[in-house]
Amino acid sequence: MSEILFDEVPSLDLADFTSGDEGRRAKFVQQLGEAYQNIGFIALRNHGLSDELTQKLYAATQKFFALPDEVKQKYEIAGLAGQRGYVGKGKEKAKGFNTGDLKEFYHVGQELSTIPDSDPIKAEYPANVWPAEVAEFEAVTLEAYRKLEAAGKEVLKALAILLELPENYFDDKVLYGNSILRAIHYFPIEDPDSVPADAVRAAEHGDINLITLLMGASADGLQVLRRDGKWIPITALPEQVVVNVGDMLARLTNNKLKSTIHRVVNPPRELMHTSRFSIPFFMHPRSEMDLTCLESCIDERNPKAYPDATAGEYLNERLVELGLKKV
Repeated sequence: MSEILFDEVPSLDLADFTSGDEGRRAKFVQQLGEAYQNIGFIALRNHGLSDELTQKLYAATQKFFALPDEVKQKYEIAGLAGQRGYVGKGKEKAKGFNTGDLKEFYHVGQELSTIPDSDPIKAEYPANVWPAEVAEFEAVTLEAYRKLEAAGKEVLKALAILLELPENYFDDKVLYGNSILRAIHYFPIEDPDSVPADAVRAAEHGDINLITLLMGASADGLQVLRRDGKWIPITALPEQVVVNVGDMLARLTNNKLKSTIHRVVNPPRELMHTSRFSIPFFMHPRSEMDLTCLESCIDERNPKAYPDATAGEYLNERLVELGLKKV
C-alpha cells in the first residue's frame, strides 16, 4: 500500500461495516487500513453514543471536577496505580518526560457485577470508585462505557479482517478486558509563570492499549505527529469519536498498524485560565493476551520489532514509566 500523508484525520462511518452489505463492509475495511497504516487515527460516526448521553456524561464530569481538591482527593485510592478513581493534578507524566501533565482525571473500569464469578479475570480488577457528591456519575459513565466498548469491538472485527485473521479473533481477548474510561480535566492555570516552562496539557505520547475511542475531540489543542514530522490538528464533528491505534496493536502487528504520537498543546497564554475536558475510552484486552508479533506481519523488510510479552506485562511496564506505579 502506498504511503499517504493525510492533512486531516479520515472520516469513516461504522454503519458501513455493520450494515451487512459486503461491498460497504469491504470499503470500510479498506479505508480503515489506509488510515491505520499511515496516520493511525480516524473520525468515526454512527458509533452508538447519543448526543444526549454525551452531554449528560460531560455535565457529570464537569460537576465532579468543580469540587474542591480536598473532596476529589477522597477518591484517590492508594495502591491502585491510578487504575480506578481520581488521579490528582500533575501526577501523570508522558514516557520520557520528567514534568507532569497539566491535567487531573478519573478512571472507571469494568463493573465487577457484570463479570461472571466463574471468570478468573474478575479477581484481577479492583472495584470502581464512585463520587458520592455526583449521584448521576455512576449510571451515565457505565452506560457510555458499554456503548464505547461495543463500538470498539466492531472496529476490532474490521481490523481482524484487514489482518486476514478470523473476524472474531479479538472477541475472546477483549471479553471483560481491562478497558478504562478516563474523564480528563485540563485545569485552568491562572498564572502561567507558576508552572514549569516545559509543562503542557499532555506531552507527546502513544497510547498503551489496543485502540482508543475519544469523545469530545473537537476542542483546540489535540495534535497528531504525521510521519513527515508535521503536527496536524485533530478535528472531528460533534457526532464523531476519534479512534486511534494504541501501542499494543502496533506491537501485535509489528508496526503495520501505526500507534501515532499525539499531544495536547497549551492554549494561547491569554486562555490558560480556561478549562478543557476530554473523555477517552482506552480499550484494553485481558491481561493474558499474547502480544507476540503476528507471523503474517514479519518479513525480511520488516523484521520482528518487539520482544514477546503479554498485555498485562506490557501494561505494568508502562504504568511504571508514566509514574502511576512504583517499581
